Amino acid sequence: MRQWTALPVAQIDVDAKGVRGPLELWRHSLGHGGINWLQLPDKVVGGVARLKPRLVRIFIQEFFDVYPEHGRFDWSRLDPYMASFARTGAKVVAAICIKPRPLYPKIDAGIWQPSDWGEWQQVIAAMVRRYSVDEPIVTHWEVGNEVDIGEDGGCPYLIGDGEAYGEYYSKTIEPIREVFPQAKVGGPANAYLLNEPLPGFLKYCKRAGAPLDFLSWHLYHSDPALHAQQVRFAEVLCRELLGRRPEFFVTEWNRRLGGATEDQSYEARRAAAVAASIIEMRRSGLDWSFYYHIWDQTCFAEDFARFFSDKGVANMIRHWNETPHRLGLFSVEGHVRPQFFVYEMLSKMGEEQVAARSDDRDVRVLAGRGEKQVCALAVNYSLDEQGDRAATFRFANLTAGVKDLVVHRVDEEHRWSGQTLELYPIEQRRTYVPAEFMCQVHLPADSVVLVSLRDVG
Repeated sequence: MRQWTALPVAQIDVDAKGVRGPLELWRHSLGHGGINWLQLPDKVVGGVARLKPRLVRIFIQEFFDVYPEHGRFDWSRLDPYMASFARTGAKVVAAICIKPRPLYPKIDAGIWQPSDWGEWQQVIAAMVRRYSVDEPIVTHWEVGNEVDIGEDGGCPYLIGDGEAYGEYYSKTIEPIREVFPQAKVGGPANAYLLNEPLPGFLKYCKRAGAPLDFLSWHLYHSDPALHAQQVRFAEVLCRELLGRRPEFFVTEWNRRLGGATEDQSYEARRAAAVAASIIEMRRSGLDWSFYYHIWDQTCFAEDFARFFSDKGVANMIRHWNETPHRLGLFSVEGHVRPQFFVYEMLSKMGEEQVAARSDDRDVRVLAGRGEKQVCALAVNYSLDEQGDRAATFRFANLTAGVKDLVVHRVDEEHRWSGQTLELYPIEQRRTYVPAEFMCQVHLPADSVVLVSLRDVG
């Protein structure tokens, strides 16, 4: 590390009384699935529960085999899977990605119509009844997943036409809304926002009056600004093609995809990219985001061979087994990664946003307050080569008194317990704090810092 006095200084100003509205960081949540049918392990369930999510997004994929033959359901794989998510305390956004063999006897991603629409709707109704009514787990139903790229996005559907997807969507949500009228429905979970069928689907919804509670898409990119830019593009599309704005859901997102070795998956830069992107998405007015994904998994070829082409199966094996992306908050073996602690920081920031600014364009900041505390989160992240900073946090309009100053940092030092999932503070001291207070923190390149001032007593 360079000598402290030689480091560039980033000044961060926080106004403890400058309330900017509700913080609602729970809107930036987690997603999982699409790779295999294994339920979340207990350690992962407990870890996610610590983050107090309100919604998580999952896939209901064909390898659950819920409708193996005409007139018969089998919930033996899906029941324990869904129960594991329920144990996190969250409700579920479920993406419908099934192609039951009785209704789709031919393996072809381009075939989107079932052989019998009435039977298809009976299957959907049974699934909704089981997981939205009998077990109140799923509140949001998403129709499809990356239908603009099909098998390349891990989905058995390739629907590049807005009218075609609109028909599939309308006939699929009909039984959902009949069985569970309070359900929220949406799609098309595009891999790329501007691809068809999304624009054509918006036109279809306007023309046909189709219900659309949320519009969903995905983005894997390391530039935080692009995550915000997508929201602005969606605003324009909806204004021009739909005439109204549904809720915007990014049901999968992460940094730019690419294989990673196991040691690279613990790099602090990944965590910093997550924190910086969440700050940008929040500024853009995005309603919900779902980081993909919770727990790394292996892909079982025999599961996908039942409904994917040989090329599609090989693609899944390559992406998840041979050169895995290692995106999870937890590794295959259940080891926690630094991104987990970014979400833990966010969960502790309180209920109200307060004004905060940074004089360094590469240091993003977000501040919040809750009962008896004020917090400021700062991220030192840039697409270019980034350097360490000396960060000066200046708090104004505090309630004077004795407080606990606690500083947590996610960096390359990995200061946490893999067993208790506790992030150790780098500084913790009791001090008298006047109405205006300043403290300094080392903010290394690609690090995330949370500074908390907590009332004593």
